Amino acid sequence: MGDQGNEANVEVAELVGKLSGEEAMDRAERRRLLGRLSMSLVTAARKARVSGAGGGRWLADVFASIVPRLPIRDLATLQEHHYGLSGEALADDLVRTAAKATTAVGAVGGALAAAEFAAPPLLLSAPAQLVAETLVVAAIEVKLIAELHEVYGIQVPGMGGQRAMAFTVAWSRQRGVDPLSPASVTLALGTAAKAGLRKRLMRTLGRHLTTLGPFLTGAVAGGALNRMATKRLAQTVRADLRRQRALPPAD
Repeated sequence: MGDQGNEANVEVAELVGKLSGEEAMDRAERRRLLGRLSMSLVTAARKARVSGAGGGRWLADVFASIVPRLPIRDLATLQEHHYGLSGEALADDLVRTAAKATTAVGAVGGALAAAEFAAPPLLLSAPAQLVAETLVVAAIEVKLIAELHEVYGIQVPGMGGQRAMAFTVAWSRQRGVDPLSPASVTLALGTAAKAGLRKRLMRTLGRHLTTLGPFLTGAVAGGALNRMATKRLAQTVRADLRRQRALPPAD
């Protein structure tokens, strides 16, 4: 059972990684991958014997297993991928790209949920699609936070997996990481950090429940809400990072 559960989580992580990457992807491919992710999540939840009461804890555990696998680019790679931009201009482009990605995921996820809304016998499958959307949006935003720290030159201590946990906790708090504050740099998910992550994921899932509307309303709502949330998060994190270190002007 344990090995099967791990295999299911690996597949979930791979799909989330593809959907949260910057590779060009058309709407049909994104819809296909979200559908596969939804089915993988259903399989993983069944193997883990998830009950309604434990769903939030399971979701947090799944996300915590995904984050260390996300590819976080260093400053040189970011500049290479973003036309040689630097400073605030590079940060602007990262936010623009991330907001575009979460908008696209929200639009596809909302459209899928809307289709299920129009077909009552299939309505029970909609939550898995919204969970899939939640994980992908969270992954995109954690990557954004991590890469903004690269742009602003804020070094978070620890190895890859430890740094991933620090950025995950930062996402759950909707803040930047302050390396000088022990409370801010969390290299392992303790009880309080897990509770915070679970609450943030469930809030994000709750936001996506508004996409359960008929016809195209779900797609419109899903895309718009994700875009606003990603931009609001980026604004707060960038303000935190600016207070820690001023950037040189963009070239």
